[in-house]
Amino acid sequence: MANPLWRKKSISDLIHSSTNQERGLKRTLTSTNLIALGIGAIIGAGLFVRTAAAAAQNAGPSVTLGFIVAAIGCGLAGLCYAELSSSIPIAGSAYTYSYATMGEFIAWIIGWDLVLEYAVGAATVGIAWSEYLNNLLVNVMHWKAIPYEWCHSPFEVSTLGVHGMINLPAFFIVALLSLLLIRGTQESALVNGVIVVAKVAIVVMIIVLGWSFINPVNHTPYIPAATTYIDSQNISHNFGGFWGVIGAAGVVFFAFIGFDAVSTAAQEAKNPGRDMPIGILGSLIICTVLYILFAHVLTGMGTVEDFRTTGKEASVSFVIQKYMVGYSWLANLVTIAILAGFSSVILVMLLGQSRVFYSMSLDGLLPKSLGEVHPKYKTPYKANLFILVIVGLFAAFIPGDVVGDMTSIGTLFAFILVCAGVIILRKTNPDLPRKFKTPWVPFVPILGICICFLMILGLGWTNWLRLGVWLVIGLVIYFVYSKKNSKLNSPNS
Repeated sequence: MANPLWRKKSISDLIHSSTNQERGLKRTLTSTNLIALGIGAIIGAGLFVRTAAAAAQNAGPSVTLGFIVAAIGCGLAGLCYAELSSSIPIAGSAYTYSYATMGEFIAWIIGWDLVLEYAVGAATVGIAWSEYLNNLLVNVMHWKAIPYEWCHSPFEVSTLGVHGMINLPAFFIVALLSLLLIRGTQESALVNGVIVVAKVAIVVMIIVLGWSFINPVNHTPYIPAATTYIDSQNISHNFGGFWGVIGAAGVVFFAFIGFDAVSTAAQEAKNPGRDMPIGILGSLIICTVLYILFAHVLTGMGTVEDFRTTGKEASVSFVIQKYMVGYSWLANLVTIAILAGFSSVILVMLLGQSRVFYSMSLDGLLPKSLGEVHPKYKTPYKANLFILVIVGLFAAFIPGDVVGDMTSIGTLFAFILVCAGVIILRKTNPDLPRKFKTPWVPFVPILGICICFLMILGLGWTNWLRLGVWLVIGLVIYFVYSKKNSKLNSPNS
């Protein structure tokens, strides 16, 4: 009898179940549609907030090189993700794929890890939303700012010595969007399209209009000498040199989270074998070019000290206001559009998290109640309420830099397992039909594992510690509850 830790779901049963339950999904998406989907999912808080954080803490102007390293790691993981999504062409996430390929234990780890990507990621964007809300109140509407103590975590202190207490705006937006999801409200294709166009247009405007305001002094030296930077929370960072660039890659990796949304659309692609890699890599390439140019302009206009002190919050609008004289309208436009864009990203992350919890509940790995559907709205409302509490507490009481790096390290770890999954599946199920094959296996998956692991190293020991604690908590839950309640353990339950 096989070890219970490695029991797998039947791939044929998954595909058969998908055929019976999801006949409404039509293959209508072209590669162009998938590229647009990827761009819409990728551009968000990562670009507008984490770019300045990486420049301040890790790399200065060489944050552009960090974007390149992060993009390569995402591209390699994306190729592996494309193979898994075309091999098991059902709606779902890496959790479902791993359950069918690597067994229940690895599936639990990935599912628990996805909480870091979606739930903690939503909290990170919620905190960014709070920062830009204050910018909107002060610079656009000319009202008073929300008092520091009511829009910052207890672990943050202002330059004037004011201690934060709770981030109420961040909790508010998380709660509001969670309740909308319970109600069943979904963004229409038109609204999504408008938000995507607005976000891309703003990035392009900042690049084009800001280029003439670049001060070459801010780019000299482009790769700062290796030193140690101690931030306001007394956490040390490798600044400058090789490890500064690698650390920046780990930080700005958050800006690429969301490209796997393209992979989840495999069942709706007209030609998954051709369109999936084009959609994944196409959106990554376009966003990478925009990211590098954006970071080059931002670090050329503002100084590292700007990003470390006054401009730390809502840094893009701050730099525009300070250095782009006569373009205050652009800063106002940036603030309004970013708030709308952040809202859509939070909504998608909360929706993704509820799907993961819903799937894990149906498998018996989480309490049955998390899989209960609202009798009227037909949504997993208890999962959404649980997520509201967890994400809301993270957003209200944990600093943005902390949760942002937790999201990055959790997603990087999940990508490592996805890359490994391709190698394992090639060995254990070589005859499985694959509409798309990752090239040069095992070289590409191994290289993806190495680059993602290198970015994890660059995030520093404090984030390793957080990841370790997170996984320990997950393992305790698995062995105390999930293992014995698994549906594979008692299929008739």
